[in-house]
This record gives sequence, structure tokens and C-alpha cells, in this order.
Amino acid sequence: NISADTMVIGGYPKTYNPSVHGPFDPARNYGKADVALKEVKLGQLGSWLSRRNPNPFPALNRAFWGWQQRYVLPMRPGAAGLIQVIMATSFFYYLQMYPFLKYHRHVKYH
Repeated sequence: NISADTMVIGGYPKTYNPSVHGPFDPARNYGKADVALKEVKLGQLGSWLSRRNPNPFPALNRAFWGWQQRYVLPMRPGAAGLIQVIMATSFFYYLQMYPFLKYHRHVKYH
């Protein structure tokens, strides 16, 4: 379900105000600031979780844009972004092939 606070394709979030926030940055959360997880006491954890958006896509989108601005979009990017992509691809390929590799490990060759 799409709520009124989500961003539509080609638009800005409802909480973004150009006169207050300046240029739009997709790696920034323009919603109301909440208490950080490390500052939440154990008794307040339930109410803190209920205030959070259960949809993971906005957080993943901000994480992706933050990573991209840090490693891919600088004027002279280093090799760190490319190495991270290669390592993530290798890791997911290994996870995909693990059932075969697990079976293949127990096969006896004569």
C-alpha cells in the first residue's frame, strides 16, 4: 500500500520543502527525525518500532544513494566501489550455487 508520505515516481517526498532543505538529495531522509536505535531503551523498543515505516524500500533507496554518492559519483572515484560490486556479485553467486556445491562435496571420485 502506498501512503501519502511516500515518493511518487518522478516526484519528491511530501515532507521535502525546497525553501527549507535546499537542493534535493535522495540519500537524505526528509521525514521527522526520530530517536536513534542505539539510544532507545528496551522498554521503549515496541513504541519505537511502531513509529517506524515498515516498508524497507525508502531505507534501501537512501542506503543505495548514499553508497553511490560515496563510491561511484565522485569526480575521481577509486576502485572501492567496483571491488564492492564484484565481491557482492561473487557472494550472491556462491549463495546461489551452495546447494550444488554442498552436494558436490560429498561425491566420491574413483
